[in-house]
Amino acid sequence: MALRLAQILPPVVLLVLAIVGILLVVLPARETTKTPENMYGIVLDAGSSHTAMYIYKWPSDKQNGTGIVTQHSECKVKGRGISSYAGIRGEAAKSLEACMQEALSQIPKSRQAQTILCLGATAGMRLLDIVNSTESRRVMKEVETKLRSYPFKFKEAVILSGQAEGAYGWVTVNYLLENFVRYGFVGKWLNSGRETIGALDLGGASTQITFETAEKVEDESNLKELKLYGQTYKLYTQSFLCYGQDQFLRKLLAHLIKTQGVKSPIFHPCYPRQFNTTIKLGQDVFNSPCTKSYRPAKFDPYMNVTVVGTGDGGECLASVKKMFSFDNCTYSKCSFDGVFQPTVKGGFMAFSAFYINYNYLTRLTNISIRSSNQMANAMRLVCNMSMTEMVEKTNQMERYLKNVCAVSHFVKILLTEGYVFDEDAFPTISFQKKAGGASVGWALGYMLTMSNLVPAESLGLMKAMPSGTWTAILTLFILLLFFALGYMLLIYRARTKQDLV
Repeated sequence: MALRLAQILPPVVLLVLAIVGILLVVLPARETTKTPENMYGIVLDAGSSHTAMYIYKWPSDKQNGTGIVTQHSECKVKGRGISSYAGIRGEAAKSLEACMQEALSQIPKSRQAQTILCLGATAGMRLLDIVNSTESRRVMKEVETKLRSYPFKFKEAVILSGQAEGAYGWVTVNYLLENFVRYGFVGKWLNSGRETIGALDLGGASTQITFETAEKVEDESNLKELKLYGQTYKLYTQSFLCYGQDQFLRKLLAHLIKTQGVKSPIFHPCYPRQFNTTIKLGQDVFNSPCTKSYRPAKFDPYMNVTVVGTGDGGECLASVKKMFSFDNCTYSKCSFDGVFQPTVKGGFMAFSAFYINYNYLTRLTNISIRSSNQMANAMRLVCNMSMTEMVEKTNQMERYLKNVCAVSHFVKILLTEGYVFDEDAFPTISFQKKAGGASVGWALGYMLTMSNLVPAESLGLMKAMPSGTWTAILTLFILLLFFALGYMLLIYRARTKQDLV
């Protein structure tokens, strides 16, 4: 009797385990077997160099105030950022029309009235607001009027502060990586228990750093507290206006002109050897508040100047370093320009122009950059390349490649000397364009906040278990069920034969 029990017990245990497993996987999903109609949200990211429209979607039967948010589509607005239309009436609004028509065609009419629509303008409009606040207000009113003309649920069109831009980027990164909550095998979302990671954003006119810190934030303007999923996150966030990629390049040209004098040609150590281009002083260099301190007392804004590349990596580094000031810190510690910063801690994701520059470096050199030394090696190779070599290796246009050496030096100094990512901390930076299938930036975090899709108190559904994972787990338990039944059948047949004998 004991022997027979010992033979039957293992398959019975497997059978029970398989049935319980199938019930745990299937029952939580029973309510979602009918595909719900989607809700949508639209964010226009009005940057300094261009505007992008992102459409997000989530099931309409969201739980506890949040939904399964995914990126539905993306549209690049033709032309430059809306700040470039200062003084040109109607053009800022007109530039948005093609992408807004795309939104009309992609979002069902039955959902358009509930679709949240918002526009966030960043550093380009912040700069315009400094130079000409009247024109800044006119441009924002113009685009708001245009957006209100569409059948969507318009929320706002605003100029975001640098700190808000950094915080929204941090929310996006950690949301997509499921660092706030995670999916449980019983069909519920649970506190993930994971550490959050910092966000490094490099745009055209500004750059942002945001990360969670336990240190005292000595400058209150850098402190932001967010309550998400019942937890409070204490963030350090700082935005550096005029340290975006485009404005830095203008400042570098302005520095070279100030050093060498207003003449033609100007020798540029960061451009490839023998490469040359022509610029207009008033249009390409001295029309920005970021270059005001370099502006000559007298110059002809319509003067054309030829800029000739010398491909001198050492001189390029020396020139780029002069864009930063590491003196005059009134706090216990600073990053640069006298700005307080606690010690960087944990992992970081670098996106936007950080990723673009990283991608150029790796494509041009085939070096996998995991340390600051490897970045320095890649930069030395790139700064010694001719424009012909660079074009052949990337199949990209010269206007993008001419600045790779300069931007690489800028990024390395910003990360290692500015933000103080030393040899131990640098490998914690992950350079990414997307996470979880969505573009990384501040737009998703902004939309989540505007639509209350990230609850402050209760846990809610964030990202669905991928259908492939769900299917694999269900298949595993079904196979286990058949195995248990087959095992029991073999035992039964063996016992039947034994009884007949």
